[in-house]
Amino acid sequence: MNADELRGKWNQFKGSAKQKWAKLTDDDLMAIDGQRDRLIGKIQERYGIAREEAERQLNEWKVPAHGTHEEVVRHEETTKRKIS
Repeated sequence: MNADELRGKWNQFKGSAKQKWAKLTDDDLMAIDGQRDRLIGKIQERYGIAREEAERQLNEWKVPAHGTHEEVVRHEETTKRKIS
């Protein structure tokens, strides 16, 4: 999922992100504003984990009605190719 798509769907994903990473504050979620790198950084900061671990968690994150982050990315890329 590119930055624009994540940002565009961020309002839908915020609640699920808060459930997955409960240590993220509302201010964190507002500051992240759908930016993948910011989300990884905040997960890393709040949980005291390595960046690679934060990325792994994000990639395995199941978004309700959307699947994992990686599945969403693949679906979006496939859809774009079909439209082009």
